[in-house]
Amino acid sequence: MATVLVTGANRGIGTEYCRQLRDRGDAVIAICRRPSAELEALGVRIEAGVEITSEPAIAHLVEQLDGRPLDVVIHNAGILERTNLEELDGASILRQFEVNALGPLRLTRALLGQLSSGSKLILMTSRMGSIEDNSSGGSYGYRMSKVALCMAGKSLSIDLQPRGIAVAILHPGLVRTRMTNFHGQGISPEQSVRGLLERIDALTLESSGSFWHANGQVLPW
Repeated sequence: MATVLVTGANRGIGTEYCRQLRDRGDAVIAICRRPSAELEALGVRIEAGVEITSEPAIAHLVEQLDGRPLDVVIHNAGILERTNLEELDGASILRQFEVNALGPLRLTRALLGQLSSGSKLILMTSRMGSIEDNSSGGSYGYRMSKVALCMAGKSLSIDLQPRGIAVAILHPGLVRTRMTNFHGQGISPEQSVRGLLERIDALTLESSGSFWHANGQVLPW
């Protein structure tokens, strides 16, 4: 049984991660700002009131975890705010950087003492963070923050390799969640998380630092 910490656990992909991990027998620590009824119904450990952009909130979380070893950390928390060129919103762009890129890096640093050789670090990014794959433009804050997260993940894979900690940078696919306005062409959270867990289970130090789609496709930077 592995101990898995999941951020952004109160809805969508985060809640589905918690459900499937629980169902296969893993110990789940669900991190969120406010728990949803759906998350509470799972019966997993919930640490609420955690804002990953806040150093004091992160420090309090670490205190609550009390040194518990973590086998997998899944950085799933993120926000999407549409920012186009005509109505460029600098505050929105900075907010997305804080949550989507800097937040996971801050939390990783804080949890290093609870990770050991064999632990896995998972960064949930997006295909919209691929520079080569960008064919539609727009969404400046989200795209830029996810590119930054991909770069953080690559650097982490190098810095943590001597410690035996592997890093995966994962795109969940187009998923029917509130973030995508339940896009009609999206796959279900269940299908997405099944694929994501396959990628996580297969992760090794040799494959650390790669950028994958949930379906196993290696994505371009």
